[in-house]
Amino acid sequence: MMNKISESVKIFLNGQKLGYVATVSANGTPNLSPKGTIIAWDESTMAFADIRSPNTMKNLETNPNLEINVVDPLLRKGFRFKGQGTIIKNGQVYEAILNHYRENGIKSPIGAIVLVEVSEILEVTSPLYDLGVSEVEMKDKWKKYFLDL
Repeated sequence: MMNKISESVKIFLNGQKLGYVATVSANGTPNLSPKGTIIAWDESTMAFADIRSPNTMKNLETNPNLEINVVDPLLRKGFRFKGQGTIIKNGQVYEAILNHYRENGIKSPIGAIVLVEVSEILEVTSPLYDLGVSEVEMKDKWKKYFLDL
């Protein structure tokens, strides 16, 4: 378990194009939402954009607890990030993150940005690694699977 976002985790996140954010609705049920804008902002903060996230935003307004899950679909390795989200709609940090997204090709309108203060980072790996499967074998297996679809 880690609680700081290392440079290797930041590089991993920059290479992934999809992650999932879990929040809790007002009635206590889970809400899981895919996000294509998850980034590590610094060693303790992540961010994602509100592009089309009305339930996520509503849930965070009443309960800031969330979990972000990002897994490489070929390597079957990734991370779970637990923390608390704060919605920002203006200010210096908002503008800096918005500029980051624009410089990286995100053209969609962004209603807000969620800053996530990370309290815990857990590594996720496929059980196949426990059986001795290598990263190369894992990647080859899933590349073949996706190419054969």
